[in-house]
Amino acid sequence: MVNSLKEDFKRTWNKPNNGLMQLIIINAVVFIFLALLLVVTKIIGADSFFELVYKQFTLPGRIEVFLTRPWTIITYAFSHSLNNFFHILMNMLVLYWFGRVFIEFFGSQKLINLYILGSIAGGLTYLLAYNLIPFYSDRVDMFTGMVGASAAVYAITVAVAVYVPDYKFYLLFFGPVKVKYLVGIYIFFSIIGSVGNNAGGNLAHLGGALMGYLYVTRWRKGHEMGVWIFRGMEFVKSFFIRRPNIKVTHKRTAKTRGGKSKPSSTSSSTKKPDVNQADIDAILDKISEKGYDSLSKEEKEKLFNASK
Repeated sequence: MVNSLKEDFKRTWNKPNNGLMQLIIINAVVFIFLALLLVVTKIIGADSFFELVYKQFTLPGRIEVFLTRPWTIITYAFSHSLNNFFHILMNMLVLYWFGRVFIEFFGSQKLINLYILGSIAGGLTYLLAYNLIPFYSDRVDMFTGMVGASAAVYAITVAVAVYVPDYKFYLLFFGPVKVKYLVGIYIFFSIIGSVGNNAGGNLAHLGGALMGYLYVTRWRKGHEMGVWIFRGMEFVKSFFIRRPNIKVTHKRTAKTRGGKSKPSSTSSSTKKPDVNQADIDAILDKISEKGYDSLSKEEKEKLFNASK
């Protein structure tokens, strides 16, 4: 059973153009890991160890504390409250619904790019508000910090609403509803909630929403704001995944009786597409810009050959 689950997981993770499911899987794995860690540390009386680990996934409100854990500007967007299962459930459902629409128009890699951009924008909005605006800074010590994918999810929902505002979701009891109205309601309630019990979370929602709007408007002008994220991911992957060794060979020729050269009989009768590092880099750039499905048959074949 364990091997079967492992194979299912690997198959799901390794599918091409699969950024949406990878994001959901990461969120689920982090949630399960933290939940199990909480149970174990409670049993053995090591609560302080759990708190230490959980802090690595929690964005603090005070800027001086954040500077000691700067990675939390991203990790908070992959962790959720352990006291409320509906926190992660609702975030992942909305991510799945809107993420599928987003991928149709932008591709898988851009979904990952915007998810990270949305988390950063939401986190910065939260930090700036709780360190610069008196109404919030007076309340900064009332909370231990912020967790949740909501800011990143808001970025994706707003991007969809800006790019295809008349796209319809079919809702139970309501029938077809345009996404621009759904997202407008989300934003309205976040504005109201920005002075409520979850003020920090709602401020992060608005920061993520603004990033979604900026992402689409910049993309329409030919600028992809998340290219640096793709580059960073490729850089990190380079430490764990061996790049194919591109070999250059010289085809020998043999002289015919007439003095003309002809290919050696040892050469292949069918010519495979040439693969070099420049081609691979160009293909990866295209995937980042337009998604895997934008590749031509020849480009997919080159990528496949290079991966061997």
